[in-house]
Amino acid sequence: MKLGIVTYQIAQDMDVAGIIELCHNTGYQGVELRTTHAHKVEVNLMADERSTVKNQFEDAGIEILGLGSTFEFHAVEPEVVRENIKGTIEYAKLAADIGAQGVKCRPNGLQVDQGIPEEKTLEQIGLAMRECAEAASDLGVEVRLEVHGRETSLPARMRSIMDHADHPNATACWNSTAGDISDGSVKASYELLKDKLTLIHLHELHDADYPYQELFDLLKADGYEGYTLAEIAPSPEPERLLNYYRMLWEAMVA
Repeated sequence: MKLGIVTYQIAQDMDVAGIIELCHNTGYQGVELRTTHAHKVEVNLMADERSTVKNQFEDAGIEILGLGSTFEFHAVEPEVVRENIKGTIEYAKLAADIGAQGVKCRPNGLQVDQGIPEEKTLEQIGLAMRECAEAASDLGVEVRLEVHGRETSLPARMRSIMDHADHPNATACWNSTAGDISDGSVKASYELLKDKLTLIHLHELHDADYPYQELFDLLKADGYEGYTLAEIAPSPEPERLLNYYRMLWEAMVA
């Protein structure tokens, strides 16, 4: 397994050069660049600016694992869903241009209070994912659905979404939240989604309420060789914090 960061929170106020320096100084190998943050890696970049971003990371030996977008597909209004699909595809094009491996989107709710059955919304999200995955596949960019949302983060619902998506380029991003846990274990949830997981988000590894050691053991047993990403709160001493985090991560992986 490899270790990287999600720039959401811990690096939200840094420019590209600052993120690269942070990773270099702390031994982190890759980043998921959150959209709308100070690094400004957005679709308004021109072709030469996209090449510059790509070259900055390549020259530093830091992988751009993906773009962390906030696009979501659960809205009642078809035109809103359509705009989010279009946005995801545009960011997939940006990802291809800067050498990023994927684009993350997310489910963020159900519409049962609007009289729409749960399964109908899960299907809608899945079909939107499929459309994005098909378009991004031609670009060599993965589309990842984060296990996210108060209602939609339950792994059984995520499994339903992924079954509706039914595309090899539609994958899942584990998010290490309380909804994963049943009777103190994440094994049942992990088993539901493990065939679709291509990225893992971690939070506070010292959190005794989340069985991180079990998660690491499950990933190791399955031969997972991808990235686990630290998605943690900002700090006035980010290098110091990330160095401690890396040491704890290394101990748990070992």
